[in-house]
Amino acid sequence: MKIKYSLITLLALSALNGEEVSLEAVSVTATKIATPTKDVSQSIAVVDEQTIEDKNILNIQEAIENIPGVNAESSTNSPNPRLIIRGAGLKARYGVREIMVMKDGVPLTDPDSFTRFDFIDMQDVSSIEVQKGPGSINAANTTGGVIQLITKSVFEEGEDRIKIGVGDDGQKNVNLKVRGQLGEKDFASLTFSKRAIENDWRDNNEFDATQVSLKHGHVFDDEATLETEFSYTESNMNIPASMTVKEFEIFKETGEQHDTDYQWQHSARDSKIFAINTKYEKEIGDVLLKPRFYFNTWDHFHPVTGMINDSDDNSVYGTDLELNYNHKAFGKEATLVAGVTYKVDITNDAEKYKYRDINTTEVTAGWPPVTVDQIIQTLSNEKGELAQVEDSRTTLYGAYLMETFSPTEDIIIDMSTRVDKLSLSMDGNEIYAYNYSTKSYEDGDGLYNIDKTYNLFSAKLGAIYKLTNTTNMYASIATANQAPTGSEIAAAQEDQISLEKSTNVNYEIGLKTRTDNLFLDLAIYQNDVKDEIVQIRDADGKIVYDNAGKTKKRGLEFNSVYKVSDSLDIGGSYAYSDFKFVTFNEKVGGGVVSRDGNYLPYIPKNQYSLFAAYKMDNGLKARVTTKSWGSYYMDNANSQKYEGYDFVTDLMIGYEHQAHNIQLNIKNLTNEYYAMEALKDVYDNESYKAAAPRSVMVTYSYQF
Repeated sequence: MKIKYSLITLLALSALNGEEVSLEAVSVTATKIATPTKDVSQSIAVVDEQTIEDKNILNIQEAIENIPGVNAESSTNSPNPRLIIRGAGLKARYGVREIMVMKDGVPLTDPDSFTRFDFIDMQDVSSIEVQKGPGSINAANTTGGVIQLITKSVFEEGEDRIKIGVGDDGQKNVNLKVRGQLGEKDFASLTFSKRAIENDWRDNNEFDATQVSLKHGHVFDDEATLETEFSYTESNMNIPASMTVKEFEIFKETGEQHDTDYQWQHSARDSKIFAINTKYEKEIGDVLLKPRFYFNTWDHFHPVTGMINDSDDNSVYGTDLELNYNHKAFGKEATLVAGVTYKVDITNDAEKYKYRDINTTEVTAGWPPVTVDQIIQTLSNEKGELAQVEDSRTTLYGAYLMETFSPTEDIIIDMSTRVDKLSLSMDGNEIYAYNYSTKSYEDGDGLYNIDKTYNLFSAKLGAIYKLTNTTNMYASIATANQAPTGSEIAAAQEDQISLEKSTNVNYEIGLKTRTDNLFLDLAIYQNDVKDEIVQIRDADGKIVYDNAGKTKKRGLEFNSVYKVSDSLDIGGSYAYSDFKFVTFNEKVGGGVVSRDGNYLPYIPKNQYSLFAAYKMDNGLKARVTTKSWGSYYMDNANSQKYEGYDFVTDLMIGYEHQAHNIQLNIKNLTNEYYAMEALKDVYDNESYKAAAPRSVMVTYSYQF
């Protein structure tokens, strides 16, 4: 029996033979094997290459913000998104948590579920897949789902290209892609990007990045393939301040954010990352072997609330050893996917410093009362005295298994499971600490040690029934654990809270239709979470974590595209999210307050988007997209709502002629002034983060 080739192998063979391969829209995320999205028993969305190009996507949130069930916003107008899938990721105060992010099958998410996006070059991405909910065999220690970034394989034929863009707010972008055949069986490609934005409409929001990626591919005599990528990123990102109620009102009137009263005026994240990954694929009879190895090393300078993080000895390495086995079950084709994972994240001598340049005032604070130099505002992000040194090691290893078979012509069954062991170890010396109550520095707790181990389990059972040749119905039940991160454990221990892993159980049914003119997905789900890890912000701005007793997340998602003609596509999406605490006692001051029955904050109950894309035979093209967020509660107490926003619209107008393409992209066309995040703490202090006003960029690209 001949095994099915993977996408990489197909592309490699076509490159050798000089052939073009036409591939149906498929997913490689849900099952690790190329599968039509209609045949996946779970909600999955794919953002294609044309959409990425039309929208001139430079940041991940711009690509997935209109997928129902996904909340994607950035407070910096740069690669610093807040990503939430069906409520998972809500606890993250920075970066992305509870969501597995992968690139070409290689995990970018650290073992403790933290993902940085500043070293991802979105201009090297040709498509994006978003698998929603727990239970994926890809998702080690993540319950929200999987985001897979797929770049152009070195084996894939394509034109070389240079792209140049300029815009307001100091926007500049240069991107170069070249590919060539080095020999009969060797291929190489190079991608280079350099971009910058000044964001003059608010203080401390500059961003620039330089990124380079080199890929090499080799096809062996037995048709096995080896593909290796080397990449380097240098990213410098200033992180703007939050606003008070009064400052937000000024922003809504002027579209400007300057001279705020926020204490920490000079937050930033400056990073340098070198990464290498290699993938080998070899067919042996009915088995396809797919081992992957990866390594990255990085350093960053990261001033945040209270302290300046400076860490230059960090490394992540791991392997994923996978095999696919095609066989017979019930007299029909069946597939077994199995593998083992090992991943280690090591940090040596991570340092924290006091801010050197600060405005202070002498006050009497705390209990018993003491006289302290209370920090009013930072004046720079220059380092002061050494405050803390820490070594940490996080290890994750596990195994996964998935079987897909068809007991009848009209039914597809998939069963999967994954087990992992996660170990976290931190050793350090806290010399000084920032006291959120007195807003001043104080003596630290000295030497400390944290060791935690979690056993994690996930599983999924799904079934697809083919109602017609064009429409499938599916149902699935899935479960997964989520462990707290090292920083969450440490923050909780300061408040004498012992964090437990959470357990998610997701029930889902849906319909998927694919015709020549219509794409339609409908999903209804309920996600019950026990011991969900939630974020609490106290009156002094300190973030702590606790386990909510139970939460229940119920939702409906609809996504559709209709091809009106060869030139015109229209579509829309809608998400209804009913996310509530079933049992949760929140610590407020010296006591606890029940939040039973309250809605989770930040998640709008209603979220929808619309788009139209038009492309004429003469090369003229246009695309308009609009999105709306309904109101949402700003706190766990449900004491106040933010009104959300309506019809924030992006527009693209362009022209293609032979090797030339020029387009104008206008984001936030009507120049709406609104908040991408509105929060309220337990003592009624409100804070707002501004979304970007209108921005304009002109881009020219040439293929050669």
